[in-house]
Amino acid sequence: MLDAKKLLPFVLAVAACLPGLLLRFFQVELTPPLMAAITGGSILGASFLLTWACDVAQEDIPQTLALAVVALIAVLPEYAVDMYFTWQAGQYPESDYAHYAIANMTGANRLLIGVAWAAIVAIFWMRTRKSVQLEEERRTELFFLGLATLYAFTIPLKGSLAWYDGLVFIGMYVWYIYLASRRPCAECEIEGPAELLARLPKASRRLATVITFLYAALVILACAEPFSENLVATGKVFGVNEFLLVQWLAPIASESPEFIVSILFVLRGHPGIALGSLLSSKLNQWTLLVGMIPGVYGVSSGSFATPIPMGAIQMHEILLTAAQSLLAVVLLVGLKLSIRGASVLFLLFIGQFLAPFWSEGLAAMGVLIDPDAIHMGFSMAYIGLAMMLMILRLAEIRALWRGVRVTQS
Repeated sequence: MLDAKKLLPFVLAVAACLPGLLLRFFQVELTPPLMAAITGGSILGASFLLTWACDVAQEDIPQTLALAVVALIAVLPEYAVDMYFTWQAGQYPESDYAHYAIANMTGANRLLIGVAWAAIVAIFWMRTRKSVQLEEERRTELFFLGLATLYAFTIPLKGSLAWYDGLVFIGMYVWYIYLASRRPCAECEIEGPAELLARLPKASRRLATVITFLYAALVILACAEPFSENLVATGKVFGVNEFLLVQWLAPIASESPEFIVSILFVLRGHPGIALGSLLSSKLNQWTLLVGMIPGVYGVSSGSFATPIPMGAIQMHEILLTAAQSLLAVVLLVGLKLSIRGASVLFLLFIGQFLAPFWSEGLAAMGVLIDPDAIHMGFSMAYIGLAMMLMILRLAEIRALWRGVRVTQS
């Protein structure tokens, strides 16, 4: 007998996907704000479906690999939006699409650490007054996140994101997936709408999971273009900086389901799984997402000789994102994130998030401050704190090498 409480969210998610899908296939023209809202809602519904389908996939593959797959597929909406901007940048090199692509990528990465990670720790601390402890296997994700972060610093240093950078980032992710796939299966707890699929017989469960994946992917691919274009147009209609909308609003819409699922894990007493899933999301976005940008741009533009165009602002955004990732890795290097560490990540994120608004407000009063200088200041703050913590945690940093072992001890 079906559980109505678990079936209703599934039905609502399927229904939420339909308006955006129908608008795209019937080429209905609406105002940019309304079109962005409808297609964004469809992407949100599809994101929930992907998350639940990925949870069911843990029944048949190793849990570490399942978490990696969950993190990868659950952020498919983020990939779709970013790759659309990147493709358009290759088609129209003189446009702002390249800037949108970098803004979307950096915003998604910084939101994960500055808001999602911090929220998981805060919720658990308020309930138990304890830090969030990760499983030993999460050392693998942390090792590769640290490796990718160190390499990411070379991008602003050399001033380009070239095709060979993409190969390095993708290679890191492939290595990580290879290690994760060799881990043994572990029993996983499935709750909520995903449990409806998990209860089905094996063959039916796999078929239903595949159909859910395909339906959600179709919705995301159909809605990515109208959502992206109308989001930018909405900013112009209301006089809001479109870069800020692309950088912050688009990732919130595409990643909120995973964030909500992680919060549910915390409330059910599984903070390690919640933070581990978000750690996997950060890793795949900081490797695979970044690595795909130069490849997609090269195919779209017809040449890999010229990297995707980026100015000083985009380089500062990448530097700031890498600096935040460095501090996050050092804080988590002992496989534990305390409320103090989470608070530092959150407060620094809020500071850099509000920086553009501060500079605009000060400019209105006649005080001119370069927003890029403010971002550079926050980058140095992240790096400075990370360097000080490194001195205190050298032994734990050296222990990250254990992350490349198949058998954790």
